[in-house]
Amino acid sequence: MAMSELNRRRWRNFRRNGRAFWSLVIFAVLFVTAMFAEIVANDKPIVVRYQGELYWPAYNFYPETTFGGDFGTEAVYREAEVQCLIVSGGREDCWDDPEGFMAAVRSQSTDVPKAEQGWMIWPPIPYHYRTINNVGTAPSAPDGNHLLGTDDTARDVLARVIYGFRTSILFTLIVTVVASTIGISAGAIQGYFGGKTDLVFQRLLEIWASTPGLYVIIILFAILGRSFWLLVFVTILFGWPALVGVVRAEFLRARNFEYVRAARALGVSDRKIMFRHILPNAMVATLTMLPFVVTGTISGLAALDYLGYGLPAGSASLGEMARQATQNLQAPWLAFTSFFTFAIMLSLLVFIFEGIRDAFDPRKTFK
Repeated sequence: MAMSELNRRRWRNFRRNGRAFWSLVIFAVLFVTAMFAEIVANDKPIVVRYQGELYWPAYNFYPETTFGGDFGTEAVYREAEVQCLIVSGGREDCWDDPEGFMAAVRSQSTDVPKAEQGWMIWPPIPYHYRTINNVGTAPSAPDGNHLLGTDDTARDVLARVIYGFRTSILFTLIVTVVASTIGISAGAIQGYFGGKTDLVFQRLLEIWASTPGLYVIIILFAILGRSFWLLVFVTILFGWPALVGVVRAEFLRARNFEYVRAARALGVSDRKIMFRHILPNAMVATLTMLPFVVTGTISGLAALDYLGYGLPAGSASLGEMARQATQNLQAPWLAFTSFFTFAIMLSLLVFIFEGIRDAFDPRKTFK
């Protein structure tokens, strides 16, 4: 489907804003990397070849018996015995001396034919965000194995940043899209119809705004338990009024414009006038507020995780990492990682939305 001339002009304006465009490129690279976190940071191989067949442990469950082991639980691919079973094609003598057998395979001095030998392709970061690497003290400083060090439970910080970044962005996207849709619709109805409709909505908003959201979250989590989707629901529940005010003001201002009166006189429906004619002209003011909604959602999730009322325990959480930084002042890499992760992520998003806002503004031009 071809872009309209108006959208092409908006895209050209966005491209000319170098800060916004390159922020979008950088953010897109980081987001795509995080979306495929299982093949970037994982304690399971991406792909395994065993007895001529391919397996995908990063996304599928395979018991140890699949590779000739004795247990029906999931294979622990980091163990030398499991690796030996895969490489040897399921030979039982792996259990006697797996390290020796693997060394023989690497030196090509084994009697297993090369065509029957299996192999594994590991992610660049061989740690999941839940992987506990009990080597030395914890938290440990950055080194060749852990580029950003480990936290106080010996989990790789870089892996937790990647998964935590993905969780934060997905949470923010879901909340922002749903809450903005509800808020824009409510503000449009208030501003366009005015009168008693506007009055009733305003009183309801005042009552709703006075409801203590944190207490509601604590009560719901105490009854239902912590979960990602419950947190999304509660955040939307208290986040949708953020855009109502600015959209309502734009619709109150525009509903008496000449083109709106002309559309009414021609018999155009209210819904079409609201969302096809008035809303596009109100988008500049709406997009001005959107960066605050996005950054506020990310900060709110981090604050809840920091206080212990956010995602379930053990989840990849940037707020939980910030809490660890305050509890382990002797490990400054945790504080630096938390700070730069939030600073880079929020800065990129603000620059992107500023560029989108300016692209929608017909008064803005870029050289």
